Amino acid sequence: MSLIIENFPEAVRNVKQQLRAALPGYKEAFREVEAEMARRVDEIVAEREAGKDVIPLVPYADIAAGSVPAQLIAQIKSRGACVVRRTFSPQMATAWDEEIADYVERNHLDAKLAHAKEDSYFGTLASAKPQIYSIYWSRPQVQARQSVELTHVRVFLNRMWQAESGGVRHIDPNQAPAYADRIRRRPPGSKSLGLSPHIDGGSVERWLDGNFRNVYRHVFSGEWRKYDPFDAAFRTQVEEVPSPAVCSVFRTFQGWTALTPQGKGDGTLQLVPIANAMAYLLLRALQDDVPDDSLAGAQPGRALSVNEPYHGLLLKALTSIPLMQPGDTVFWHSDVCHAVEDEHHGSGYSNVMYIGSVAGCAKNSAYLQKQAVAFLTGKTPPDWAADDYEVDFKGRATVADLTTLGRAQLGITDDLVKSLLSGTTA
Repeated sequence: MSLIIENFPEAVRNVKQQLRAALPGYKEAFREVEAEMARRVDEIVAEREAGKDVIPLVPYADIAAGSVPAQLIAQIKSRGACVVRRTFSPQMATAWDEEIADYVERNHLDAKLAHAKEDSYFGTLASAKPQIYSIYWSRPQVQARQSVELTHVRVFLNRMWQAESGGVRHIDPNQAPAYADRIRRRPPGSKSLGLSPHIDGGSVERWLDGNFRNVYRHVFSGEWRKYDPFDAAFRTQVEEVPSPAVCSVFRTFQGWTALTPQGKGDGTLQLVPIANAMAYLLLRALQDDVPDDSLAGAQPGRALSVNEPYHGLLLKALTSIPLMQPGDTVFWHSDVCHAVEDEHHGSGYSNVMYIGSVAGCAKNSAYLQKQAVAFLTGKTPPDWAADDYEVDFKGRATVADLTTLGRAQLGITDDLVKSLLSGTTA
């Protein structure tokens, strides 16, 4: 289902009136949240200035062995992010990077992208031109998604979520469906190719959609301390405003796999590592200094902007991730604010494969059925602008490249393959 908004200013005025009426103490509630966010921000800034790891670091070997300490898991849940060291070997990641470079070059993708229509999803951000390539089905991407290593990591992350409550099973954390995303290839010296601070997976929907409001029910009722960012209740029932690049599956974490070395100053990822900061963003939009027809910069069909005029406090905590080596992975909660540095001052390419963490649920299964057809035909997955570059690409992954695990994670069945070959599947 999609959320259709006929008159956005009117819808905003109405919902803000409803939310304020339901929470007469919205000013006091915000002051409480603001004080807590200030404390968290000061803590992060102090750690950063002391040279400490603001983003928790986890050795992949500990995840595979099931030996990650409870204290570290609690830290990951508090910060809403982690870096997993050596998910893959550096040699494997480097080989993948070289194969992707060849895939891009021999299929003349750069020439095709030069004439592509600009993505409007990030159009309201000050920096909105990430060097992202619209390919989804290269062999390295498919191999990484279906790998045992990344499956271990994604299940580890999924299990941080409260999967069941009130007798309802919201997600199956032990499933790790494959959600096809793109790659980034950023050459050294590139400028103005970053992304301003933002949050994906819904913008105005967080106020306007009923199930999104249920996700944040404790925030909107003033009991914000009860809000658990890892409670899966209602997350799989939310509705998004239709728009290219708006994620329509439930991701427990966004993430990417490093294909090259990259760190601060290399045009890399930045995070505001506060898992429950959404409470601040939601209540901020209800305050009296925000126009009645505004949600503090949020616009339909766009990434949720986290901006200086309204959210300057949070931006003090914006921190670049630590130095990544090929094969390292990074993940951040789907509600965590993130950005990409504007300039790449490094000496080599800053390349990644975007691979997030997805859990099993009906919402994701419905998407998987459509995505499976896209894989078999080489077309663009349903969530993205339909460029369909890879239909005729040489070296594109096919069913023959899938393992048994990979087929299951993509929802590829023999019947689906047969029906496609017979022309009975659109």
